[in-house]
Amino acid sequence: MVKWVITIATSALPRRPLTCMKRVRSGFLPPISLEAPGSPLHRQIYEWLRRAISDGRLRPRQAIPSTRALASDLGVSRIPVLTAYEELRAEGYLETFVGAGTRVAAAIPDNPVELGNGSLRGPVGRSAPRTVSRGVRALLAMPQDPPIRMTGAFRVSSPALDRSPSAIWSLLVRRHARNPSADQMAYGDPMGHEPFRAAIASYLGAARAVRCDASQIMVTAGSQQGLQICARTLLDPGDGVWIEEPGYPGAQRAFAFAGAELVPVPVDNRGLNVEEGIRRAPQARAAYITPSHQYPMGMAMDAARRLQLLAWSTRSGGWIIEDDYDSEYRFARRPIASLQGLDRDERVIYVGTFSKVLFPALRLGYLVIPQDLVPAFRATRDAADIFPPRLFQAALTDFMAEGHFARHIARMRMLYQERCATLVDAINARLGATLRIVNADAGMHLVGLLAPGVDDRLVARRAAAVGLSTIPLSNCCLETPPRRGLILGYGSSSPEQIQAGVARLADILAG
Repeated sequence: MVKWVITIATSALPRRPLTCMKRVRSGFLPPISLEAPGSPLHRQIYEWLRRAISDGRLRPRQAIPSTRALASDLGVSRIPVLTAYEELRAEGYLETFVGAGTRVAAAIPDNPVELGNGSLRGPVGRSAPRTVSRGVRALLAMPQDPPIRMTGAFRVSSPALDRSPSAIWSLLVRRHARNPSADQMAYGDPMGHEPFRAAIASYLGAARAVRCDASQIMVTAGSQQGLQICARTLLDPGDGVWIEEPGYPGAQRAFAFAGAELVPVPVDNRGLNVEEGIRRAPQARAAYITPSHQYPMGMAMDAARRLQLLAWSTRSGGWIIEDDYDSEYRFARRPIASLQGLDRDERVIYVGTFSKVLFPALRLGYLVIPQDLVPAFRATRDAADIFPPRLFQAALTDFMAEGHFARHIARMRMLYQERCATLVDAINARLGATLRIVNADAGMHLVGLLAPGVDDRLVARRAAAVGLSTIPLSNCCLETPPRRGLILGYGSSSPEQIQAGVARLADILAG
């Protein structure tokens, strides 16, 4: 570490005051420390002087050494000092006067800690209001729990990453990353890479009975961005949105951030209670649902409720946002057809993601948009981030076209069925009296209901302390839940981790 300490006595400054310039109190130049290995010398000098001025250690109109004098005192070339001074002059921190050398700019406040009625760097108690948007204030007002550990057994929404098809995926990524064309590196379509959108449309038509073509597909950075785009396109602040109760917290945050009024609508074993939604907010602007595998409770919405919801949207003009986040993984029977496939009035926006079927870091999802809304959604996307990155879209297009995607889903469905059975058996053997399982026939998680009076958030915090990643059911509720419980993921947990995790959870509940 190299450090120079420079002190310049006031006697070194011109004794005659400058015309029309306030006399500066005598003092010394604070010590200069140059101690950042690898950082250019001129940048270190610049940063030190800028901070000294901003912090008030160098006062307005105070003279500073000439470039020649400072370079000599530091024992360095004059060039980095000249460069630093020029940058500071260009940014308005320094001024040069004929016959008076270089001084701190007069425009810098005489007391830099105070500016107007507020404070720049003073005590927090004197600070001007630090405002954020109404959307962020809505997010901060939602219940906040201490961070839940996201490692160990029972991680929710995490697939079996150890079974990821990384070899073939790496090959496909290299194929498209090697010598990309100018077109591949240029700006792209806000809707996404057209061949990828065509592959998605083909898959959804065959596997999910979604009625669409490539022109209706918008590629997103996962389903969460898809929900944000839906909210920004369809909702004005104050619009009502039906939210399943309990429901997906990510959707609650997306719509709250857009300024929507969240209307909790209870779910039962038939799915969203449409009649109750109509009673609470008949003119809601939208309804958010997970009909094929309700998050977090796991039931599927029955046919009567689906038709009832579509009829409400047609009468009221409300939109339906269908989140089909993990419908590929239904164990007892074939995946349930999408609600969008039943829609004849084009009121449904369909949301999907590849985070659950491949891996979350892929950050690829999609929207299926009614044809007449495509220009509106396209404009929203263009204002947000212009277009999605293309490399992984191209690789995933080949992954789907060459059959790897279908084979991977089939393998994972069998794996998750086995892990689900392991978790159910372990809970029934160790926790049958204290944790009641509901709807363990699909997906990568299940819900266990706790005995009345047990605080699920307290249990989740105690579980995190011993390395378990559980989510309290009450985190998914906008109202006080009638029964508390735990959401337990099994997708990324081995049978051994599941067995050990249930044993630890049994100890926590017994204590």
